[in-house]
Amino acid sequence: MAVTLKDKIIKTLIETQGLTRENIDEAIVLQRKKGISLDRALMEKGFIKEKDYLILLVRELNIPFINLSKYNIDPALKETIPERIARQYKVIPLSELSDTLTIAMSDPLNIFVIDDLKNITGKQIDLVISTHSEIEKALNNFYGSQKETVNEITRDIDVGDFEIVSDKDLDDEMDGVLDESEKAPIIRMVNLIIQDALRKKASDIHMEPAEDGMRVRFRIDGILRDILTIPKGNQNAVIVRIKIMARMDITVNQAPQDGRFKLRLGSKEVDFRVSILPTTHGQKVVMRVLDKVNLTVGLGGLGFNPRALEILKEGILKPFGMIIVTGPTGSGKSTTLYSIISQLNSIDKNIITIEDPVEYLIEGLTQIQARAEIGLTFAEGLRAVLRQSPDIVMVGEIRDDETADIAIKASLTGQLVLSTLHTNDAPGALTRLIDMNVEPFLVASSIVLVTAQRLCRKICSKCKEEEDVPKKVFDQIGAKFKAGTKFYHGKGCQDCNSTGYRGRIAISEMLDIDDSVRELLLTGKTSEDIKEYARKEQQMDTLWEDAIKKCSEGITSLEEVLRVTSED
Repeated sequence: MAVTLKDKIIKTLIETQGLTRENIDEAIVLQRKKGISLDRALMEKGFIKEKDYLILLVRELNIPFINLSKYNIDPALKETIPERIARQYKVIPLSELSDTLTIAMSDPLNIFVIDDLKNITGKQIDLVISTHSEIEKALNNFYGSQKETVNEITRDIDVGDFEIVSDKDLDDEMDGVLDESEKAPIIRMVNLIIQDALRKKASDIHMEPAEDGMRVRFRIDGILRDILTIPKGNQNAVIVRIKIMARMDITVNQAPQDGRFKLRLGSKEVDFRVSILPTTHGQKVVMRVLDKVNLTVGLGGLGFNPRALEILKEGILKPFGMIIVTGPTGSGKSTTLYSIISQLNSIDKNIITIEDPVEYLIEGLTQIQARAEIGLTFAEGLRAVLRQSPDIVMVGEIRDDETADIAIKASLTGQLVLSTLHTNDAPGALTRLIDMNVEPFLVASSIVLVTAQRLCRKICSKCKEEEDVPKKVFDQIGAKFKAGTKFYHGKGCQDCNSTGYRGRIAISEMLDIDDSVRELLLTGKTSEDIKEYARKEQQMDTLWEDAIKKCSEGITSLEEVLRVTSED
């Protein structure tokens, strides 16, 4: 295998800076987690100083170093590299001569940036090196503050590209809002953020006020990533614009608010759930992206192994009983429940859900928003729902003894009940219900199946490559893999935003409640006893075992398996 420039630099760091291979591996984990360059990761970990690293690059690559604070840049170069491109790639154009453009950057190992700039400018790229902080200062000095360039960074977004879909027109409301939120640059800025989130397949948009601006982060494949900072002067206008879109009270600034809106982008419709929370430096906004496309992949597209999928398909066809999905927040429980509901949704079934909050709005369902402040708790809502002659009931979460008792009894009187619990594994859901004062014989009689799940990131197919697992890690868990197993990771590319991952897949353990499991429950056995039986007699894969299989198949990386699950 040919030695790359990156490998050469890493080798030199180990030889000259006293770094170890373990230090490099730690930095690579941080690099992928945060989506930053390897040198920034090494600096954040405290393994090297920026000055020492740049001296090494200058010596090894023969690229000159420049002090940008003493350099006057020709304003005409703004036409060659617009601000948006310069800020995205953290580069500064210095001179243009014939077909060669000289730029300053702090990470000359990032060949993807250099290739992109060649394509964008149509010129050969000549490099000089400067520090990260000097480039940040030069960007602000050369292009001006972001507050002054809101028009420029949003110029390519047409306000008409986005249409807010609602029950009545928003024009009347907007006519009465005489502040900056109506101005086209602010509308474009919000549209740009939303469009970028959809393009990057983000599940959430976080807009967090700070002392000097408003940080925007996207949650992509479960990991939060920095995107941009909105100037402090535009913060309130952006919040008001989002409140108008989500039909919130724009005069309320000191109390939490919730809302939602639907956006039509071309032929695509996407729902957004909006939560606003007052904080020390202003109001924080979180927008959850609810793309119904995720629900149309079918049960087979969720990532369940063949045995688990067969048990699930058999379980949802039963006329009554209870199906429980367990896992922590962000483990895909709602997606699994909605996918089951979508599979069962037909004209001859009365399907009612009670949720807090209602996430996906599905045609053909009766969906109820729980509101504890007016007495509409899950328990009270469930009592009312059962008087509506439902065939299938979905309870967003079993949070207390009363809800558990009503749900269990409903599943024994002719309804199929779907719900979620927060437990670490599938057998733990059974003992949790007993801990919530539900009689063991009721649990044994009512539960059809329990699935526990997590979401792990899939290796990007465009930059997937074989990797060598550190000996220390392999010695720890190598016995779980067959001899000769190949391990893969994503080296990072434009398609995956240099993270090495693109998309997520469920890892799960599916517990079928058969007569033997019921007997174990009735005789007071523990969740560990039930798990041991399921592994031996039902061939149930635990979360760890399912993750190991997906790693062996090259779907995910060993690093991701260790992040998401732990050995039983």
